[in-house]
Amino acid sequence: MAFLQVFVRPLLTVMVCLLALPALAQDDFYVQVNPPQATENPAKIEVIDFFYYGCPHCSNLSKHLDEWVAKLPADVDFKRVPVSFDSAMLIKNAQLFYALEASGQLQRLDREVFKAFDQRAKLYDEKFLAEWLAGKGVDAPKFMEIYKSFGVKTKVQRADQLTKAYKVNGVPAIAIDGKYLLDAREPVEF
Repeated sequence: MAFLQVFVRPLLTVMVCLLALPALAQDDFYVQVNPPQATENPAKIEVIDFFYYGCPHCSNLSKHLDEWVAKLPADVDFKRVPVSFDSAMLIKNAQLFYALEASGQLQRLDREVFKAFDQRAKLYDEKFLAEWLAGKGVDAPKFMEIYKSFGVKTKVQRADQLTKAYKVNGVPAIAIDGKYLLDAREPVEF
């Protein structure tokens, strides 16, 4: 239970404050993942942020998660997983995330992508995306090669597998150590 006190409650606090969820008098602020999922490194506590760039709640949460991640202890691994829910447009979102990561542009452009989606930019349209990237100083033809690469498509497929394995059906959602899932859409009290 100390694990829940240290990791789940701070994440939950951020999510509740950001989303202004109504409170219910109950102690269940998470669901257990069934079956529990294997983590990449069993020696560390794995925290996964399931998100979508077009989700305003995910955008708000990511700002706070960035601050939280900067202070994580060495025994915690944090990663982000874009969801696609088998939607062609959301698959493009996941491709964009993994292409930004593979090209070394993720840290620089991550917040910009959230802002662009907030402004209804059509980043799922490849022509628009290439123009947008060029405007941000990115070598668009080179980036689009990465975007369409086998490696990026493989990561998107793995993200889909994780999303299904964790039974994520909405975002933002936070998975903790393969065992717990915080679902921001559920009303909670802590």
